[in-house]
Amino acid sequence: MGQNHALSSTGASVTQHAKPNRTHPSAESSPSAPQPTAGDIRRWRQYLADERAEAAVYRDLAQNRVGEERAILLALAEAEGRHEAHWLALLGENAEKSRPASLRSQLLGFLARHFGSVFVLALAQRAEGRSPYARDPNATDAMAADEQIHEEVVRGLATRGRNRLAGTFRAAVFGANDGLVSNLSLVMGMAASGVASGVVLLSGIAGLLAGAMSMGAGEFVSVRSQRELLAATRPTQITLAAAPKLDLEHNELLLVYLARGMSREAAEHRVAERTGLLACDCDPSLSLQPELPEAADQHEAIGTAWGAAFSSFCFFASGAIVPILPFLFGMTGVAALVVAGVLVGLALLVTGGIVGLLSGTSPLTRGLRQLAIGLGAAGVTYLLGLAFGTVVG
Repeated sequence: MGQNHALSSTGASVTQHAKPNRTHPSAESSPSAPQPTAGDIRRWRQYLADERAEAAVYRDLAQNRVGEERAILLALAEAEGRHEAHWLALLGENAEKSRPASLRSQLLGFLARHFGSVFVLALAQRAEGRSPYARDPNATDAMAADEQIHEEVVRGLATRGRNRLAGTFRAAVFGANDGLVSNLSLVMGMAASGVASGVVLLSGIAGLLAGAMSMGAGEFVSVRSQRELLAATRPTQITLAAAPKLDLEHNELLLVYLARGMSREAAEHRVAERTGLLACDCDPSLSLQPELPEAADQHEAIGTAWGAAFSSFCFFASGAIVPILPFLFGMTGVAALVVAGVLVGLALLVTGGIVGLLSGTSPLTRGLRQLAIGLGAAGVTYLLGLAFGTVVG
């Protein structure tokens, strides 16, 4: 609670010391102020509803967090409460008739209550970035600045979640997309060459199994190699044991820290600590310790080799089975290819949208990009299959 109070007090002091030159609630209450229009009242009621919904989202997310993240989310909820008070003051008695929150805010609230995942933070990041306060004459400059800062705060929280998902999620997304695109291309190429539908189905099943095994093995080797490289480059604490035995006149301890990238001043400071000339880490800024959590974070972001391999295998298989579903259910010819293309297209839109959400960009743009790449590759393979079938025929 103390940390939360400190964060909240800091946010409040920033807002209080700002000197907005746009409309303030007190200006609306003066007798000479123009009366708000019906459009103003509708807009302010919408802002009020959205501020309340966003504050509830942050409070719901805070229930699933502890420590610093919980304090940050509660401070954001308190900031949204200050914005709510601004619109309440402008609306006055008109605030009695409320409006429902926007669909985006309602979706955020639903996800926060039922999931509380990094996806919610990614959506909240986009919502904060699209705030209209910078263009609205009835919002103060401090409120517009708050929303910009909130976007960066939520971006930081979302980044923590992305780092925790990075390794396994990367393998899952790449595996699913590879399965969708490669097996659709294989099926369309085989079908275009003129072979029987049974051969197309067997080719698709073979492509699924071979591709899933290959992806799983490749991810295992890749992630294991990355973790081994990180482990090999991470500094050890051997200097703690060796330092007391060194010849103080002639030793290479200084070279150890210089080789690790420390400045000469920092390296000499650390040598003095290790050899007993300094009793403790009296200058924390020169300490080597901050390097260690960073290396741990890298390991966390990469993920485990078995986790990445299993994720890649399963998601490749789940993607690769989509193009052969029509053939499994007895469809043949052009109809089966059309259905396979539609199913894969929908799946590509979903996976692209998920990547867009997690990266804080437009889900639609990323989904359409995935769709264009996947269907483009399949179309090229189909044309090559036609050409190959003609030549062989």
